[in-house]
Amino acid sequence: MPFGLFAAGEVSLWPLAVLVISVAFVVAMISVVRAHAFLALILAAIFAGLMAEQLPGAKARVPKPDSPVVSPDGKPLKNHWVQAVELTSIEFGRTAGGIAIVIGLATIISMCLMESGAADKVVRRFLAFFGEKNAGIALLLSTYVLSVPIFFDTMFMLMVPLARALRLRTGKDYLLYVMAVCCGGVITHSMTVPHPGPLAMVENLKIDVGVSILAGMAVGLFPLAVGWFVCQWLNRKFDVPMRETPGTSLAELRSIVDKPESELPSFAWSITPVILPIFLISLSSFMVIGKENEAFVKLLGGREAFASTFAAVEFIGNKNVALLIGTLVSMFVLARQRGYSVAKICELIGPPLETSGTIILITAAGGAFGLMLRNAGVGDAIKAAATGHDISMLWLSFMVAVVIRIAQGSATVAMLTTSAMMYPIITGGTPLPYDPIYLFLAIGFGGFGFSWMNDSGFWVVSKLGGLTEAETLKTWSVLLTVNSFVGMLATWLLSLVIPFPMGKPGQ
Repeated sequence: MPFGLFAAGEVSLWPLAVLVISVAFVVAMISVVRAHAFLALILAAIFAGLMAEQLPGAKARVPKPDSPVVSPDGKPLKNHWVQAVELTSIEFGRTAGGIAIVIGLATIISMCLMESGAADKVVRRFLAFFGEKNAGIALLLSTYVLSVPIFFDTMFMLMVPLARALRLRTGKDYLLYVMAVCCGGVITHSMTVPHPGPLAMVENLKIDVGVSILAGMAVGLFPLAVGWFVCQWLNRKFDVPMRETPGTSLAELRSIVDKPESELPSFAWSITPVILPIFLISLSSFMVIGKENEAFVKLLGGREAFASTFAAVEFIGNKNVALLIGTLVSMFVLARQRGYSVAKICELIGPPLETSGTIILITAAGGAFGLMLRNAGVGDAIKAAATGHDISMLWLSFMVAVVIRIAQGSATVAMLTTSAMMYPIITGGTPLPYDPIYLFLAIGFGGFGFSWMNDSGFWVVSKLGGLTEAETLKTWSVLLTVNSFVGMLATWLLSLVIPFPMGKPGQ
């Protein structure tokens, strides 16, 4: 069969067919049938499971006399069809467990920032300092720096109120502001420790953490710069209005923007609900990195004192706890500014939380679909297809990460899977003609390209940014794809100009 479509050595390539069919199914359901995204993604997850040759915890589709009836841990294997549904439910719950609290709390912070006038206060200071013409660049650069320790989804939810307030203040360029936040936040999410994807790559590829952070931030400037021009081009090409999203209504926002400066909170109180969670999460990340440094530990009083401090910082720096603290501060600012009681604030919180529930359902369904494709063996099939071909390890790593990203949606999973897959390949033969940090960069840039409907970030941007699915595909997906390729191109060129090779071939 051409290109070994269904067999490559001992590994079947049928999962690649499952990938193509299920992706087409999702696109058709949402674009043609106009089905709700939650329903389309859940059905696609089950459909992918049904098509899979073998699923974890399921009996063989064609039982043989020696086919096992129990799993390695002693649990009875289930019917394949039943397991397809069960795994969809399990993966749905796993994804929801990681995002539900964050989305709910970020929605409350967003509402409080808007209702109290805090977001508009921050925007007024932005415009006063940078000027209206440079407001988008200010969002781009500040997000790029502040997002180093923060997951993209969390960072976007914290910054989007500022983008909305900027649009009301300037009367234009809403898409530019939203895309600037996206451009600044997504690069660091895939290129810098302590984000889980880069952290996994550092461990899998045996790369120094400090070098990975410096390289990720430095080379990330190339797609950041190009991305800014893409943001401007998209803003000129598409007229995306600012629509109602979870939080305060547009009419209420306009009334807040029209208020005199004297009726708004102070700048310090206005920025605290955004900066405080970022600071706490950053502090926790800093402590995690510093715990291996003896000088740093000694500075804080030795191992015993450090352990106590670390436990406290790790707790308040947990993303859920940090956002809860930010939520309480934002509620305090609203109560202080508007004279609202706790009961009144909770009454205002109700509608945004109801809407955020839909976002959580869609995002978790996308996660279930992506993880089901992983259970169906897409990663192994990609590895089998690539084995034995004489191509650049950099470009191979990039393309494998891209395919896994398209298949299951998660940038973290794409980076983790690809780096684990590539390390045995690069260590089993001729040494690389360049430093392995370039492999780290290639996989990282491949991991965030081609975002579509099975990516939780896609739905966070779509629903909280007020973009339709089609608008998100034309803007967010295009921006990330361009940034991905620009980053890879910069990595490849730098590997030729500044190789810092591990050793000469054959050594």
